[in-house]
Amino acid sequence: MEWLTDTWQTIVHTVEAVPYQLLSVWLLTGSLLLVGLIGSVVPLLPGPFLIFIAGILHSFLLPSAGMSWQGIVILCLLLVLAYFVDLAAGAMGARWFGASRWGIAGVFVGGLIGLFFAPIGFIVGPLAGGLLFELIFAKKRMAPAVKSTWGTLLGTGLGLIVRVFVSLAMIVTVLVDLLY
Repeated sequence: MEWLTDTWQTIVHTVEAVPYQLLSVWLLTGSLLLVGLIGSVVPLLPGPFLIFIAGILHSFLLPSAGMSWQGIVILCLLLVLAYFVDLAAGAMGARWFGASRWGIAGVFVGGLIGLFFAPIGFIVGPLAGGLLFELIFAKKRMAPAVKSTWGTLLGTGLGLIVRVFVSLAMIVTVLVDLLY
């Protein structure tokens, strides 16, 4: 029966020795990093922004173990890159496949209108906007208009992949800066 008492005392001592403030801040930071990574793929979750908030919030809650100013600057630059890629990828893909200025404007207008019809509007909005602007304003025939719309789809898909890699780079920046 003595082994049971010793085991219980060890468990109690271990639990009492845990710094719960430190543990809770790291749990919050880890949760925000994970949700941010998921949000870099899932619509309506601002993934890169949540990763940025994780680094800043950790630094605010634990100033002695927070991020350096160099890490915060790198995190800011990566955040700007993530949102630039997010906004420009569809238009760049459309341009690569021969879209006119009207088609690119349609991608942006369709993307803005698509925000109100989330989550399907995130995909359909830029595609429909680019196609309709090419057909109506640029007066293109159906085949070239569909080709530039296909470029919008490919550009958006490539932008999603780049956004995931930028989000991973942000997570690595936060963790490396916090742990080293």
